[in-house]
Formats: sequence, C-alpha cells, structure tokens
Amino acid sequence: MKAVQIVEPERPLVLRELPRPEPGSGEVRVRVEAAGVCHSDVHYRDGVGSVAFMPMTPGHEVAGRVDALGAGVDWLQPGERVALHYLASCRRCDFCIRGQEQFCRSVRMLGKDMHGGYAEYVVVPAVNAIAVPDGVAAEVAAVMMCSTATVFHALRRARAAAGDRVAVFGAGGLGLSAVQLARIGGAARVYAVDIDREKLDAAARLGAVPVDPADGLPQEQIHALTDGRGVDIALECAGLALTQQQALASLGVHGRLALVGITNEPFLTDSYGTVISRELEILGVSDHLRDELVTLMEFARQGRLDFDGVIAERLPLDAEKINARLDDLSAFRGRTRSVIVPGL
Repeated sequence: MKAVQIVEPERPLVLRELPRPEPGSGEVRVRVEAAGVCHSDVHYRDGVGSVAFMPMTPGHEVAGRVDALGAGVDWLQPGERVALHYLASCRRCDFCIRGQEQFCRSVRMLGKDMHGGYAEYVVVPAVNAIAVPDGVAAEVAAVMMCSTATVFHALRRARAAAGDRVAVFGAGGLGLSAVQLARIGGAARVYAVDIDREKLDAAARLGAVPVDPADGLPQEQIHALTDGRGVDIALECAGLALTQQQALASLGVHGRLALVGITNEPFLTDSYGTVISRELEILGVSDHLRDELVTLMEFARQGRLDFDGVIAERLPLDAEKINARLDDLSAFRGRTRSVIVPGL
C-alpha cells in the first residue's frame, strides 16, 4: 500500500510503498477514504511535537470502510462506514474509569504513537470505530474526529450554556466548527476573530459576527460590540501567544478562556488587573472523548453541521501536495480545511 510518512525530523513527508497491515486480536483494518490535514500534523513533521518512532504515518482525522476484522471483533462488518477515534486507551486505568480517557496512563494517539491515516489502509483497535450515518460524507466524518470534536469538548469544558456570548479566535477548521457548535448550544451571539478575510466571510455565513484585527484590537472591538460587557466564553484556536492574550482580554466578569490551539510560546497577563479582579478562568483543552464523537455524528446526521465552507480542498495521496498544504498551515496562510482522499 501507499503511505505518506515522516521519515526524518524537520524534513518533508515522503511517499513510500509499504506492506498492507494486518489487524491483530481486537483490531480492525480500515480502507481510508478521507484523512484530514490538521495543524497538529505540522507540529509532528516540524519537530514542535514528537512522534513515538520514525518512519511514522501521520493523520489522526480518518474515515473509511471496514476492510478486515481481527480475532474477537464481532460487532463490525466488512464494508461498514466508520470514522476513527484517534485515542487508543486501555479502558482500565483510573483515568479511563473516571471517563478521562485522554489522560489514560498508556494512551496512544493515531498518527503520533501509531500509524495514522495518510495511507491507503490503517489498523486501529476496533472499539475506536465510530459508525458513520448514511448521508454523512467521509470527508466530513474525518474532520469531525479532531477539529469539530476538540472544540465541542472545549465548549463543554467552558460550561457553555444557552444565552452565552462566545468569541472564537481563529476561524480555520477548528474555529468554524466552534461557531456552529456554539450556535447549536444556544449562544446569544458568536464573534469570530481572524486576519484572513476569506475565513471571516465563511464564519459570517455560519452566523458569526466577524471581527477583523485590521479594524482595531479585537478585544476592544468585542467589548464595544457587547456594550462593554465582554464575552462569557472565548475559544483560542490559533495557538498564538498574542491571540491568547487578546482572547483573555475579551472576557467579561466570570468569563472562561478555553485554550485550544497549540503553542510552546508562553503568554503574559496582569494576574490581578485581568484575571483576579474579574474572577476569570483559564482552561486547558486536551483532545476529546469517544462519547462526544457519537453526539457529533448525530448532529451531522440531523444536518445541523454545515461543512461546505469548512472543507476547502481535497488532495490525493501525494507527498508534494500534502507538504505544500502543511507549509501553508505552518505560515497561517489561506484555506480552512484540506482533506486527503487516497482514491483521487
């Protein structure tokens, strides 16, 4: 089979020919129909984040069809449409028992600790397969496995409730999903902040109020738009120290900042003047839970999520094209979400 892999740290991905993997006991082999290109994949390629071994096939947003079953797997059928929860947990440790599987003491991540979906086939634990309803495209199901699920988890972490005012910093794949999910949850108003006009237009079509930093500091614009009250929840999806500061400053009293985007750069704040005096909360967001994926798939089945403006491009399993898209993500250029379709 063909796979696009990280073969050296801080080097471009390479297309390689590999043996087709065989599923072991409790595992399933999936023929990949779609694999999302995520900003995290940039981190793994460029050494900002580490992978367990090399060569490594990245790709943790995956959907396809069941191709082969390992011993003991009797609840799936060949040809069944599935998307893949990217965290393989033990289901037995204290964290798993408490429903905090992303902190499992032996957790492995698809595309980071085990081979992922930038390939024609992938093998995963069968319990990680999520049924994809008829009418939900493979590309949609794939991107829901990370970007949509992560911001859904972020909104839950931030205790989002009907009537909240929500600001989303970064209107890429994460941010556009966040806009929709906040509105599904009954947000009174959603503000989308981005420097890219195309992304702001996409957010506006989904019901957000666009906030362009070219028109002034985003936090000042948001306070003006909310009659000085600020927002109840800010989701920082860009992974930049500057936007983290701006998101925090956009909050009103008892506001919650959910940090979704990944960066190694710290951000500074006036602990009393900004946080203590308004009793703000800063929340870390780490991955998501399997049950959240099931809920999201039901939203998609009901047609409550619109991905027409989120998926911007479909790519073949071509190392040069994939590297170019990762370069764009690294530089925060253009596009919302790109998806690899091995069959192209």
